[in-house]
Amino acid sequence: MNEAKYSYKNLDVYKESKVLVKMVYGLLKQFPKEEQYALCDQLRRAVISVPSNIAEGSGRTSMKDQAHFLEMSFGSLMEGDCQIDIACDLEYITQEDLSNICIQISRVAAMLSALRNKCLQRSVVKH
Repeated sequence: MNEAKYSYKNLDVYKESKVLVKMVYGLLKQFPKEEQYALCDQLRRAVISVPSNIAEGSGRTSMKDQAHFLEMSFGSLMEGDCQIDIACDLEYITQEDLSNICIQISRVAAMLSALRNKCLQRSVVKH
């Protein structure tokens, strides 16, 4: 697929959210089998929603709509953060794993917030 045609693929926040997806998928291998269709599935869906909503929002024509999808992406990110925290409480992952993934979550969160604010500023300028 042509990278230039789909500009979301050039966004650092999109790239970093895919790094987060890979990190989470790696951690899920440590979870017990009985969690495969419970917490694992929920966590997978939450983190996959982060880059997916970035991509979907980029296809919207208004800045306000784009900002809305970035907000949904942020919500999915926070859902994943909560589930990772629970996984640590249940001792499915180590404190070190939690720390590493929280660094990436914080990075993506900051980037999403900055991009959302930029979209909202642009939507005000256009009106």
